[in-house]
Amino acid sequence: MLTTIRHWLDRNILELGREMRLSFLPPLMVYVAAGVSGLTGIVGTFFVKEHLGLSAAFLAALGFWAGIPWALKMPVGHLVDLIWRHKAALVWLGAALIASSLLIMYGLVAEPLRMGAIMSLEAWFVVSALLSPVGYVIQDVVADAMTVEAVPRVDEHGQPLPAETRRLMNTTLQTLGRVAIIGGGVLVSVINVLMFQGVETLPQTAKVAVYAEVYGMALLIPPVSVAGVVLAALLRRRDERRLRARGFDEERLRALLEPPLEAVRPNWWILGGSAAFVAFSLGVGLAQFEFGQEIIFFGSFAIISFLMARLMRELDQDARRTLLGTAIIIFVFRAIPGPGAGSTWWMIDVLGFDQSFLARLSLLASVLTLLGLFLFRRFMGERSIAHIVAFLTLAGTLLSLPTLGMYYGLHEWTAAHTGGIVDARFIALIDTALESPLGQIAMVPMLAWIANSAPAGLKATYFAVMASFTNLALSASQLGTKYLNQIYQVSREVRDPATQAIKVAADYGELGSLFLTAIVLGLVLPFAAIWLTRLCRLRSA
Repeated sequence: MLTTIRHWLDRNILELGREMRLSFLPPLMVYVAAGVSGLTGIVGTFFVKEHLGLSAAFLAALGFWAGIPWALKMPVGHLVDLIWRHKAALVWLGAALIASSLLIMYGLVAEPLRMGAIMSLEAWFVVSALLSPVGYVIQDVVADAMTVEAVPRVDEHGQPLPAETRRLMNTTLQTLGRVAIIGGGVLVSVINVLMFQGVETLPQTAKVAVYAEVYGMALLIPPVSVAGVVLAALLRRRDERRLRARGFDEERLRALLEPPLEAVRPNWWILGGSAAFVAFSLGVGLAQFEFGQEIIFFGSFAIISFLMARLMRELDQDARRTLLGTAIIIFVFRAIPGPGAGSTWWMIDVLGFDQSFLARLSLLASVLTLLGLFLFRRFMGERSIAHIVAFLTLAGTLLSLPTLGMYYGLHEWTAAHTGGIVDARFIALIDTALESPLGQIAMVPMLAWIANSAPAGLKATYFAVMASFTNLALSASQLGTKYLNQIYQVSREVRDPATQAIKVAADYGELGSLFLTAIVLGLVLPFAAIWLTRLCRLRSA
């Protein structure tokens, strides 16, 4: 028994540590910054609920707009390929945008009257919500590109590493990338648990002070990503010095340390199509058409699909079929609509989940998600995306049922029969513990496949192409969530800040139907996508 456990630990955890390289740190630091971005999540939820009169449908619509920049990873990725040696500057730009978003939110929390004198708090919130994803998109694309350089091509003696060794390193680095993101989330959760301890009993002014402190701490996030590109430059200089000492000339140095890049010429289909996409999105959005979001989504889908088709010409037939099948399955899986903000409001108002408990729930989820990357490491490497998505769909459906059950009083029944032990919080903790390890395992095989199979000189472009397509699915998810919140209307209590008069009454009467519809869609749609790829004889990574 002990031998089996020791063997499992060695293959799934210790082996990953042995495969770690110092050169992996720069992109991992950028990924950590992305993971730590969730530091303001709980604060943002309560700030919106307590101070902004925004509906669940509006927040879902805002989520759609915030997701659009992620669809622009394609032109940003191509830009990275074009300016490969100067890509670090884009990390600085992303850091500046993220810092601007955080400063706005800090101002809203700490100085609402001054901010409100310039424009409405709701308008400021929208600006902040749109700035932040642009910054993270830019940094994420550069981090993906940095993973290509982070995997060494030669050993310390300047001898080429075997292809099998480098392929294993690529898989390891992509796994560690997910670990870094989730590890950042774990750190965030620990901080939130400490910051929100007992905050539910504080007067509103004291709560606001805590919220402001959290946003102030979040301003440390941008320097982390910047430190990653600084470290990359230092490591590059170290490697150059070491190889020069062994007698390698400058030309040989570049050949050994840099990926085998061909001269990349601007792809005007990508750049022009993306410019059209931006102009199209801004034009429709500013014109405030009745179905503006739908027009933007389908227009974006058409443009990105066209650009994907152009890039797929660089691949052989088998690779094209694999890329297309993988893209369809991942897109549908990520496009599943959810219940939206109303679910969280109900947990706060009806189940009594306060800031402190949500922070502990987030900590549990982050730790177990991280553990899941180790638990399912071999599963990710040995199974196709289709098998992984099918497994995640079945598991996700089963694990959604307790929340639906609690809406209809499951926690009251269990509490009555267990002496109050198995209450709403107990069920939420168990459900989170079971669901969390599954959170990140779908994307790793696809990222590793791109790192191994994309043409040399176009790695960043291909990472970005798939990311643009699959991230557009998140916009589709938000659009679907908006529709569900328009069909099943849910509202929390909104009071006038000055008079405390009720402006909007709480109404969770249709939340059960909303939960049930989201669960059914989450079960049916992924299996339909898998069936479609099989019908069309496509493959998945």
